[in-house]
Amino acid sequence: MKKIKYIALSLFALGFIACENDTLEDLRDRVNQDTEDLPELSAGTADFSNFVSIGASFTAGFTDNGLFIASQENSFPNIMATQFAKIGGGTFTQPMMSDNFGGLILAGNPVLNPANGERLFAERLVFGGAGPVPLQSINPAAMSTTDFALNNPTGPFSNLGVPGAKSFHMIAPGYGNLANFPAAANPYAIRLTGATPNASMLDLAVAQNPTFFTLSEVGGNDVLGFATSGGDGSNPITDTATFDFALNALVSGLTANGSKGAIGNLPDITSLSFFTTVAHNPVPLDAATAGFLNSAQAYGAYNAGIVQAYAFLVATTPLTQAEADAEIAQRTITFAAGEGNAVVIVDEDLRDLTGINIQLQNLRQATSDDLVLLTAGSLIPQGGGTATPLSDTFVLTPQEQQEIATATDAYNASISAAANANGLALVDLNSILEEAATVGVQFDQFNLNTDLVFGGLVSLDGVHLTGRGYALMANAFLEAIDATYGSNFVASGNVAKGGDFPTNYSPLLQ
Repeated sequence: MKKIKYIALSLFALGFIACENDTLEDLRDRVNQDTEDLPELSAGTADFSNFVSIGASFTAGFTDNGLFIASQENSFPNIMATQFAKIGGGTFTQPMMSDNFGGLILAGNPVLNPANGERLFAERLVFGGAGPVPLQSINPAAMSTTDFALNNPTGPFSNLGVPGAKSFHMIAPGYGNLANFPAAANPYAIRLTGATPNASMLDLAVAQNPTFFTLSEVGGNDVLGFATSGGDGSNPITDTATFDFALNALVSGLTANGSKGAIGNLPDITSLSFFTTVAHNPVPLDAATAGFLNSAQAYGAYNAGIVQAYAFLVATTPLTQAEADAEIAQRTITFAAGEGNAVVIVDEDLRDLTGINIQLQNLRQATSDDLVLLTAGSLIPQGGGTATPLSDTFVLTPQEQQEIATATDAYNASISAAANANGLALVDLNSILEEAATVGVQFDQFNLNTDLVFGGLVSLDGVHLTGRGYALMANAFLEAIDATYGSNFVASGNVAKGGDFPTNYSPLLQ
């Protein structure tokens, strides 16, 4: 489990020399060599004249827990469109927000965020010196002026990214109809539909008769909602059959007129800093506090009750003493003076003992196999996880992590099959995030990793990318497009440059 690390980014100069089959890594390896001209940009067999992008929050440019003008300008499809424009690409239109405050309002009031269902749109995060803080804590006047029921821009839009959209939402009629809000409509989708409120996201894309498209994050929110709620059951993972139906409908609709495109697979979201920043054992205790927590007035009574309950089960059920001892050891809660005390969590997968003793909740101390969510970080200094256990909404247990992994693997198998069957470029975002979470990804002179605040890839909300991260994502799409359609964005040097994109945005943006 990683804690926030303060890292120094090593800098080195890169020169570019390329041949037709160069990859981004090839270019990075050719340091300070400029003796050969880059080839002229070619589109290969692709036609970028009418480019449409459909997806969720990454497509929209969501970052730092908000969507705002500056972040939209750095959305990965918009970055790609600047390269497409050099080879016949047309105007790329986005449903621009009204300001840089990072939110939406309805009748003057902020509304819940479809990207995670809990934080307010007005709470764009900024760096407060020690970590992420709400923009309004620094700039109290920073209230969004974008009312999604009143002042929406006029489409059609090339960028059809809708934060919070799950796979089946992208094909659902009425998902952008104000009359269906809040039960079955998304305010970001409402901003897209205009005079056709019942048009689905797919309908809006197909109506533009695109010559090229990107399809990204299909399935991302299908597991993300489950993960960010700690797998508590309030936001279940979408079953594979439903996902496959939505994916195939999207691909079939987008390719029906012969359009070419690129589709990204899904990364392991549990390697994002939302899930890896808070350690399982972050609690320092003095001797007096540790002694109280171990006493009969606190967990001492719980530990004794656990032993008694298992003695009863061994005597009256087929449970063996060895099995009981293993479960007792798993559930026994102890604290010690000093650093490194593990938090106490609710684990619904433990054996239910409340029928024997109503006081014996499903409690245990977290281990390094558990993922404590970023949202728990503010609770722990106040005693959360000690006298007050962390609820299921703040922790992903190994069993819940496995559910996410199983669904992600199934989704990715379907995405790969759809790409292969339709001749689409497949972008391996999963491998990129895996590399970032382990050794870091080299992007020009920057090494990007998944550490919160200083890693450079993941924004302050711990889930969405920074502007520089979206530029890296855009380049990954361009590289896959080169490989599939014979274009040469990478070899010709027509890719995003890391230094042109920020890793954080000033709280002074208006």
